[in-house]
Amino acid sequence: MSARLPGLRVLWTSSVSRGVGLVLVWPVAFAVLLVSLLTSSSPRPVSAPAPLASRSHSPSSPAASQSPRLPTELWMLRAEPVRLQIPQLQIDAPFTDLEIGSSGALDAPPADDVNLVGWFADGPSPGEAGNSVVAGHVDTASSPAVFAELSELDVNSRFFVHRDDGTTATFRVDSVETFPKDDFPNDRVYKNTPDAQIRLITCAGDYDRGAKDYTENLVVFAHLDATS
Repeated sequence: MSARLPGLRVLWTSSVSRGVGLVLVWPVAFAVLLVSLLTSSSPRPVSAPAPLASRSHSPSSPAASQSPRLPTELWMLRAEPVRLQIPQLQIDAPFTDLEIGSSGALDAPPADDVNLVGWFADGPSPGEAGNSVVAGHVDTASSPAVFAELSELDVNSRFFVHRDDGTTATFRVDSVETFPKDDFPNDRVYKNTPDAQIRLITCAGDYDRGAKDYTENLVVFAHLDATS
């Protein structure tokens, strides 16, 4: 069975650093992405996160609208992410690259490794200007997976992305929200941003056995808080 995000339009239009002294301007890209976050054949879901209505923050809430942003000069050059560390949830997971497959869907991280996250490698890398997209499984046929407890992440908590150039991007959580898959705010979640932000995405809600899919998606909205 597969649990997928709704169709998405991904817009990256800002200038993006590709290396020291090299800046490329991304063209406007429209891509329909169906992200598969659960790929087992079992009809029984494992440890699906509960809906987060009581934990959701609207875009106008202080947590989402008043978070400080780093000065432009502190944004990072492009580098591959290596590990994601979320101390509150005791997550320490390696990254794998994700790309759009032959079906037109964004490939999910391999389901045989429950401690693995993936990032959309054709988009901004975590820490550089723009909106980086990171996906992980909530569970597999046999056990919870890396984002099983993502719903418990607190607003204003910090997490870290270690990168292959030896730098670390520190992110601060603005909001933790769930959205019905049939009413998913594509532009809010996926549209490019002028500053360095990140989205952590997994499945949530009830499991629909008829559709073989979860009813919701969980999204963590966060911004770059420090670099080292």
